Amino acid sequence: MNDKHGAFNQYEYNQPIISIRSKQESQLYLILKRSIDLVGSIVALVAFSPILIFIALLIKLDSKGPVLFIQKRCGKNGKVFNMYKFRSMCINAEDKLQQIQHLNEAKGFMFKIKDDPRLTQIGIYIRKTSIDELPQLINIFKGEMSFVGPRPPLPNEVEKYNLWHKLRLSVKPGLTGLWQISGRSDLGFNDMVMLDLKYISERNLVYDLIIILKTIPVVLRSYGAY
Repeated sequence: MNDKHGAFNQYEYNQPIISIRSKQESQLYLILKRSIDLVGSIVALVAFSPILIFIALLIKLDSKGPVLFIQKRCGKNGKVFNMYKFRSMCINAEDKLQQIQHLNEAKGFMFKIKDDPRLTQIGIYIRKTSIDELPQLINIFKGEMSFVGPRPPLPNEVEKYNLWHKLRLSVKPGLTGLWQISGRSDLGFNDMVMLDLKYISERNLVYDLIIILKTIPVVLRSYGAY
């Protein structure tokens, strides 16, 4: 019923069929993946430090408020952690969310709209180019995230998940993943979950590298970024 990689290619009663890989293979992969995440995040933080400092200064000059936006997100097994992003919105963006909830363009349990009125001037640029995500290198260094994996959801989104949706929480969330290179915000919620489950079933170091390489042109061209 599954292909040789264990991909989710068949459904019964809308529930994905999951293949279990050997414990030895998974442990080796996880050790190597964490090593790459640790070394890679340190190198990236040092290499991008001039850009990080420059963007921080632009944010401070552009609007009042902190440079970083810290938000509770759900990681592996639903564990809540503080995810870091450059602040791209006005300081009271969370309070204004209810006022624009009816404008939501995303299907499912996410909130996404193009031309979000809460974005600051610099926020429009760093959101479009995904520069606002760079502080998540700190989360990767701390072991809360990985370079590749499902995007970490909000706790109030997870509360609405169906049972099969929660399977995407079985691995560490990532800075990029299949969702990002397959349409990002242009895809519906269930499509995103399906891509996450496909990644979880097929993941390996080569697959991770392919996703990272494919992320670069997607980010440069701002496909589905809003």
